[in-house]
Amino acid sequence: MVKKIVVLGGGHAHLLILSNLNKFRERGCRVSVVQPSPYHYYSGMGPGLLAGSYNPSEIRFFTQKMVQNQGGEFCLDKAETIDPIKRTVELQSGQILEYDLLSCNVGSFVPMEIVNPGAKDVFSVKPIVSLLQARERVRQLLLQGNPHLAVVGGGPAALEIAAGLRALTRAYPGTPARITIFAGHLFLSRFQERLREIAEQTMHSLDIAVIEGAYAKQVDTKKIVLNNGLVYKPDLCMLATGVRPSLLFQTSGLPTGLDQGLLVNKYLQSVTYPEIFGGGDCISFQPQSLDRVGVHAVRQNPVLLNNLLAKVKNITLKPFRPQKKYMLIFNTGDQKGILVRGKLVLSGKWVFKLKDRIDRNFMKRFQIPE
Repeated sequence: MVKKIVVLGGGHAHLLILSNLNKFRERGCRVSVVQPSPYHYYSGMGPGLLAGSYNPSEIRFFTQKMVQNQGGEFCLDKAETIDPIKRTVELQSGQILEYDLLSCNVGSFVPMEIVNPGAKDVFSVKPIVSLLQARERVRQLLLQGNPHLAVVGGGPAALEIAAGLRALTRAYPGTPARITIFAGHLFLSRFQERLREIAEQTMHSLDIAVIEGAYAKQVDTKKIVLNNGLVYKPDLCMLATGVRPSLLFQTSGLPTGLDQGLLVNKYLQSVTYPEIFGGGDCISFQPQSLDRVGVHAVRQNPVLLNNLLAKVKNITLKPFRPQKKYMLIFNTGDQKGILVRGKLVLSGKWVFKLKDRIDRNFMKRFQIPE
């Protein structure tokens, strides 16, 4: 009989579970939610936060209040290890939580191997709250002069972060800051040529330089060294070099995929321990490789809720079926956006308006007053 449920993280894939804790409590379950912050920030609106288009309260969920309003236990803590044999989670504080069911949505992180320890004015795009810190630092630098701002990375995150920085700098009088994307081999290399053309045109219109053909080898305070030997000296650097799943599962000795994410089956259930579930960026989906995009995490919401309830009721689980085609919208920071779905690529102000409406509606669905 399921009595103790532990939920790690309040990310996109757990929002339906968190807003339906009463369904578990009505069946006699005790639910504990673990998160290192009272809030969870929505990554889809992160570049807008950096740009100054959104306030922090507009892009975050008050996880702690959401849980406590429904009689759940909120632990302001972080999971250190999972013992699947004893069915326990050890937290950073030393507290041990026992579970009959465990659901994991502990996200991902930006690798920092190329950053020298102690480097200053280097910010990663995750956690999202670091974008708020970067925003304040950029504002300080803008008041001091016309800084050189660097973005290391060649994917969509680098595109949106660079555009967000440009929007932020335009709020200040005087000559705009220099902004450079160090894109590695090729900017947006995994996307079709049409998108790359529009993105490059957009960067040019925003006076953002894109350097291709070399990867950042070392990042330090006011210093970027490329693997071709060239050295640049920006005043601030944003790391947008892609993400990796949380190391929690590798550290705990749980079965993981090649990327070290929790290896799950079509039911979003550990391939070895059927009482452990997971969703979002922290999993490796065994049936097929999934891009780390928010649309998958959002669509895993009802599946995780259904399957945790199914385990409580001892009924059949529901499989997760990823969309073969999905829409991506990139915020280009100038009240415009770029939309991609399959071979379709569109851009314009209406694209950003569509993105903004989708994002705000998603927030309203789960936000509660702070």
